[in-house]
Amino acid sequence: MDTRPLGDLLDTLGEPTLRLLTAPAGLTVPVSEVLLYDAHAPLPPRAPGALLLAVGVRADEAGQLVGEAAAAGMAGLVVRGADGPGDGPVAEAERHRLALLAIDEDATWHHVHLLLAEAIGARPAPAGGGAALNDLFSLVNAVAAAVGGATVVEDPRQRILAYSTVPGQPVDEPRRQGILGRQVPDSPENTEQYRVLFASQSPVRLAALGEGELPRLAVAVRAGGETLGSLWAVDDGTLTPDADAALVRGASTAALLLLRARAAAELTRHLTGDLLRRLLEGTAEPDAAARDLGLAPDTPVRVAAFALDRTVSAPDGEQAALRLLDLVRLSCEARYGRHACVLVDGVVYALLPVTGEGGPERQRRLAEDIVRRAEQALRVLVRAGLGEVVPELAEVRDSRRDADLVLRVLGPAETVAAVREVRSRVVLFRLTEVMRAGREVRAGAWREVLAYDDAHGTDYARTLVCWLDAGGDMARAAKLLAVHPNTCRYRLRQAQAQLGIDLDDPDERLVLWLQLRTLAGLRGGASAAPPTG
Repeated sequence: MDTRPLGDLLDTLGEPTLRLLTAPAGLTVPVSEVLLYDAHAPLPPRAPGALLLAVGVRADEAGQLVGEAAAAGMAGLVVRGADGPGDGPVAEAERHRLALLAIDEDATWHHVHLLLAEAIGARPAPAGGGAALNDLFSLVNAVAAAVGGATVVEDPRQRILAYSTVPGQPVDEPRRQGILGRQVPDSPENTEQYRVLFASQSPVRLAALGEGELPRLAVAVRAGGETLGSLWAVDDGTLTPDADAALVRGASTAALLLLRARAAAELTRHLTGDLLRRLLEGTAEPDAAARDLGLAPDTPVRVAAFALDRTVSAPDGEQAALRLLDLVRLSCEARYGRHACVLVDGVVYALLPVTGEGGPERQRRLAEDIVRRAEQALRVLVRAGLGEVVPELAEVRDSRRDADLVLRVLGPAETVAAVREVRSRVVLFRLTEVMRAGREVRAGAWREVLAYDDAHGTDYARTLVCWLDAGGDMARAAKLLAVHPNTCRYRLRQAQAQLGIDLDDPDERLVLWLQLRTLAGLRGGASAAPPTG
């Protein structure tokens, strides 16, 4: 999990967005996440490193909340309505050694939450090329010192990968917002500057795009003809005389680091995918796998399975499945960090850790979001099945089997379901498989009923299923059959007389019902499917 020292957050956001009232434990306290206070829900019992935004609580009423946040191990509390260091529950915060911060009266909580979350995440990820990305931060600091201006390195999609932190170098608002959002703000003027930059083989000087902005010196980062990104320096008029050459040297090193980060990320994804494959097959040692995946051995997990509609034809289906794997992986990585996903026989499996209250519900929403975005991107129907939550990795195969069964029983209009939502269908499906595999359970009166209907044009099988589906209620059965109740009674008497069925025997009723439902494929009011086996 990414963390930032409290002091870094204050330097990055600054006033008036965020003001420090007191920090009794110092500014090096690590901050790991941002939580929104909900007066109608209890605080999590443990949330070490969290910043709690006191939504709906004025500063002068936040004394009790200070104690609750400290008890949960949080790093600090953010309040509204405190104008200076002496306002708010400062004494309580100092007594509990909890940082107390304030936001401007005009700031919206959701905006502050977004800025803080982005500022905490504005660091190189520790997994999947983390060493190379850490080196990028060192590189841009070295380049910034060499050229004399604040520097960033971006990928081809204008996402900021690393930025310099050399003290005293001026920056403007677009750079600040780019760092916070890890993305260069989009505009037609920006698009034109990137077109000019990527068309050039040497550094280009780019004019300021608006009032209060500074010019830029930029160069494309390339390797073997492939554009890997770009390196930018803010030009406030004090760049060194050899800034162009220094930027070119920096771009050459950046290309090597970006290639290394890509290779490391791909290797990490391959290794975690292979590890998940072995877990699903039952050939991986669970405790070792948990360590490699960064999970505690007793972390509850579940498997989510994603599959394309079966009408997608190969080779289009194979390409679409690979794109689906990328989409599922990126979505899960955004939610969980480093993540294990793998494509097996056309199905994408993701291992989802279950943490905190409401975890299964959040995962269902995640699956719904993935399915929705996959359908938009691939223009193909995508379905998802969520297995049961299991208490540890050693039982992950059970959750995988659940997820596979959910995919098998989803109806034409259904795209996402958890196994507990379709449990009856799953049980009947498994019963069908078992009954079709055993000669002794395939035998019985159900075959005689179907054969009699075929030979005499009667409808005894469907009448029996409707009556049994209706729990013996003659009126409901007749309604399912769209006949008069007397007709239904007559058919049942004839079926018993002609075929020797004893409908007074509960065991015979149960077996006949299961066989007609599973082996003949009959449902109340539906036609019979040809029996198999």
